[in-house]
Amino acid sequence: MVKNDDWIRQNAAQGMIEPFNEDQVRTGVISYGVSSYGYDMRVADTFKVFSASGGAVFDPKCPDPSVFKDIKADHCIIPPHSFILATSLEYFRIPRDILVICFGKSTYARCGVVVNVTPLEPEWEGHITISISNTSPVPVKIYSNEGIGQLVFLKASDVCTVSYKDKKGKYQAQREITLPRL
Repeated sequence: MVKNDDWIRQNAAQGMIEPFNEDQVRTGVISYGVSSYGYDMRVADTFKVFSASGGAVFDPKCPDPSVFKDIKADHCIIPPHSFILATSLEYFRIPRDILVICFGKSTYARCGVVVNVTPLEPEWEGHITISISNTSPVPVKIYSNEGIGQLVFLKASDVCTVSYKDKKGKYQAQREITLPRL
């Protein structure tokens, strides 16, 4: 794990996180910005809401974009027992000796919301595509431009042999919500 929040501030100043909030913003919003050992990212104002009817199958090898309804708004309602896709407001550039893990914010977890982001590999960059699931029996509201997940930065003792950039990862430099790719 990184030593402290100073490491995040120093690397963010070199373009690791844009836009970057040096302090944790908390008043009247779901918090975001630098935390003790991580960074609380925000969700942007664009969403893909799963809208397929019963019997539809979403195939990760051949995704059908028509199963989603695109929304741009200051909030998004996730139907009960459903999910949405969203994107981070921040653009990230992960250093070669860092791996990043994301955890959902406790405010949303207490509402039955599960935030899923796969690890951010060394030298990955882009806006994060976020899967947000509502496990509750009632609709849940997600607020744009507010905190959605906490990123924890893990520093390696050695630099990786092959980074995400080296292997030309298929989600490199994504700028919007990205559906599965083969």
